[in-house]
Amino acid sequence: MAELLNIEALKNTEVNAQPYPFFVLEQSLNSDKVAQVMHDFPAITGGGSYTLDDLESGPNFTALIEELNGPEFRQQITDKLGLDLNTLPMIVTLRGISRAKDGRVHTDSVSKIATILIYFNEDWTAETGKLRVLNSNDMEDMHAEVVPNAGTMFAFRVTDNCWHGYPPFEGSRRSIQINFVADDAAVKKHHNRHGFTAKLKKLFSKG
Repeated sequence: MAELLNIEALKNTEVNAQPYPFFVLEQSLNSDKVAQVMHDFPAITGGGSYTLDDLESGPNFTALIEELNGPEFRQQITDKLGLDLNTLPMIVTLRGISRAKDGRVHTDSVSKIATILIYFNEDWTAETGKLRVLNSNDMEDMHAEVVPNAGTMFAFRVTDNCWHGYPPFEGSRRSIQINFVADDAAVKKHHNRHGFTAKLKKLFSKG
């Protein structure tokens, strides 16, 4: 299968140093592959995060996950964010529906070393739901704003001040979240938490 990630664009993307190391790449996928990956994105009808084990996806989406877990992508993120990610475990979670309570301002947990988001939405027209890179824990103290259009990637180094969030939005808001984490214990904790949550969602959806 042809390469899905736009590695050349990733190589040429500039990293912002403030308020924490991050970059935004609007065309992280090769343009002729976006529709294929969008088509194969798993069907998600509930809120919250899901692991890959919880969902069924098509071949193009599966191929993208394999590229994201491959050495070339890891090396690019390593170079961009000044981290050695080559031997760290990777966690993938998916979101499909945003609820009113989602998007609250937060920093990522200390077990995460780097976070990468890739969005899979048609042209975003809503005023809310755009991710904000923040200078502090105030949603209005904005440094930059990321429109969650299909193929847009937002990546950052997890720091004590990596504040981010988005104004409340209800509806379809699809994304992959990739986290490189400190050790296998963080992977186990993550899967236990999200796996249990997914089982509860399936149980109550049958009621």
